[in-house]
Amino acid sequence: MIRRALSGWLLVMLALPQLVNAATAPTALDRYLNGLTTWSAQFTQSVVDANGRAAGQGAGALTIVRPGKFRWSFTPAGAPEGAQLLVADGRNLWFQDSDLEQVTVKPMDAALSQTPAMLLSGGARIADSFDVTPAGRDAGLEWVKVTPRGADADFKAARLGFAGQELKRMVLDDKLGQVATLEFSASARNKPVAADRMRYTPPAGFNVIGTALK
Repeated sequence: MIRRALSGWLLVMLALPQLVNAATAPTALDRYLNGLTTWSAQFTQSVVDANGRAAGQGAGALTIVRPGKFRWSFTPAGAPEGAQLLVADGRNLWFQDSDLEQVTVKPMDAALSQTPAMLLSGGARIADSFDVTPAGRDAGLEWVKVTPRGADADFKAARLGFAGQELKRMVLDDKLGQVATLEFSASARNKPVAADRMRYTPPAGFNVIGTALK
């Protein structure tokens, strides 16, 4: 579930700059996207199953560089620091599982074709793929709901909670009835990001599955 959750919520975030074009932008989403070039934050993640029982938790860090690059590290509860790493370098999507000493790589277009991140380049498909609607105020946050129209998306719906111009919370419902909640903190907006943060080289000795675009 941890990996399913990340594939949905992280790629929703990457799609946000294009989602604003899919409908009249909710005020909170419009403020967040206005002038955004980079964004980084710490986060905690908790997952509950369809019966409301705890199904996993952990913490990590995320850096996004528009357009189409990110670095996501995650440590499930009880695992070594940085046990999972996901890097999109603009051409390839790399997923490193340190416990298995394994790296999976796919070209970004192929890896993300069934998710909102397919829309990173924008275009007319956006309005055909998503509904973006205001979702009111709750818990001191202004909410926006993103719902994919197609049956092949990785998630059923995502709600994003904003405080002013800052994204504070994301709640992702998956197709199995599980719900992942992410709480963001220590965020930094439009701060310089070193180019090597968006590059990836598999560690020596790790098994690499897939073929990267050169």
